[in-house]
Amino acid sequence: MFYETSKNDHGLPRCPFKAIVSPRPVGWVTTMSVKGEINLAPYSFFNAVSDDPPIVMFSSDGYKDSLTFVAETKEFVCNLATFDLRAAVVATSASFERGINEMVAAGLEAAPSRLVRPPRVAASPAALECKLLQIVALDNLEGQPVDRHVVFGQVVGVYIDDRVIKNGRVDTAAVQPIARCGYSDYAVVDKVFAVARPKNSDGDPADKQQAAE
Repeated sequence: MFYETSKNDHGLPRCPFKAIVSPRPVGWVTTMSVKGEINLAPYSFFNAVSDDPPIVMFSSDGYKDSLTFVAETKEFVCNLATFDLRAAVVATSASFERGINEMVAAGLEAAPSRLVRPPRVAASPAALECKLLQIVALDNLEGQPVDRHVVFGQVVGVYIDDRVIKNGRVDTAAVQPIARCGYSDYAVVDKVFAVARPKNSDGDPADKQQAAE
């Protein structure tokens, strides 16, 4: 089949776009307002976009509390969403009134961050403390605003639970991060595999960092 997105004529019960671009990491984002209000929400349009310096992004459908708080205080935390925490992750996706602390509503304990004000989720095995770089409001091909906003933040601190570090590496399979698929579906990483990268003509690995790994 083929369909044009402008016509949305796929003929399926639900749009397949997010099922194709999947699985997507879940950015479980903690923010704080200038008043000290805490917000915790999962974002499925989330990823790392650079490692030197480390930069992450998440995209918000509309100007929600997370976006408002980030714009106010210029800081946020990305907590690792895992299989063990899946119920809490989904619970914090609900629409709460501003001022309601989603951590408390989901029965989660907060832990203080080191370099930013928003707290991290204590039960999460890893968290990225971020400072805002920029917020980009997106337009469509016709130049019209679409009420989608991309937040870019530089990671200034990384928390990792020592228990998930095995032989000098984060044990991804043991941590079991979850990812968003289409519809109401999620995926979990419980198995990993390694594939050597091709070498350049001079015999060196295409990515010198690969050799160090």
